[in-house]
Amino acid sequence: MAVEKISPEARKRYADRIREYKVALDRVETRIKELDAGLRGAPKGQQEGAQPEALRQAGLARFQLASECLNLVSYYCLMNSLSVSLLGVKNESYLNEARKCCYKSIIHLEDTVSPLVDAAFSEYEAGVESLRDLPDAGKYGYLRKLGFAIDSVVEGFGANSKWKWSFVELEGRYAVLSKNLLNLKTFLAQQDPRVAGYQERQAQIKLAKRLLQQSADRYREKYELLSQRLDDFKQAILLLSGLRRLHVLLGEVEEGEVLKKKVEVWKSKMEDDHRNKEHEDRMAKVRKSP
Repeated sequence: MAVEKISPEARKRYADRIREYKVALDRVETRIKELDAGLRGAPKGQQEGAQPEALRQAGLARFQLASECLNLVSYYCLMNSLSVSLLGVKNESYLNEARKCCYKSIIHLEDTVSPLVDAAFSEYEAGVESLRDLPDAGKYGYLRKLGFAIDSVVEGFGANSKWKWSFVELEGRYAVLSKNLLNLKTFLAQQDPRVAGYQERQAQIKLAKRLLQQSADRYREKYELLSQRLDDFKQAILLLSGLRRLHVLLGEVEEGEVLKKKVEVWKSKMEDDHRNKEHEDRMAKVRKSP
């Protein structure tokens, strides 16, 4: 069915509606450029030998940058929603910019803590400590906003988008970040509900567990239904291993044992698939040989 032509009046009405949001976008982008300029030469959270005060200032600046990127996402998604309601079409240019901003937001905080799934806390402790001035409500609030931003972009593109499977990576990095922003060194010592931030810390660790399991399942789904790439299966197993490490650290022995067995089953399946693929490749070469 042919797409109905958009009238000049509708285009003008749309342009008038989004004008104020474009102005707001420009303001946010200006703040981002200023923050970026201030971070030139600043240490990253995993940088050895960096001074604690320099790490603290850089960590807080990167957190602010990450938050500003999500402000951009909200404006881009809003302008797309207006395009759908006023023009009857998605604006994939705005949605793609929103998608990129989600990545940028995550990367700023990966630079602060760690992008690694199954790293020991000691490997990125300095980065987490650089955010000690942030209240737990601030970190958890950011993660909720990030989740909403990703959901908005996914919903904007729709179920049949070409980006469907690429969102598995974005969601996986979100899951890892939700874990790596936790101060796992002090978490157990702050289990008293009377300690400030208790509710937010509990909510964040619950979120991290859910997202790690969900992302592991999504990578496994991608492997089975689309890619058949071992890298996807390996990432699924890494995410499960990261979740298991979290349970073990918290003394949740039963949950840790369940995940240990699940990891073993998944590894066995991956190895069987790999052997079968190698056998099929060898047989294909034999059939092609003269």
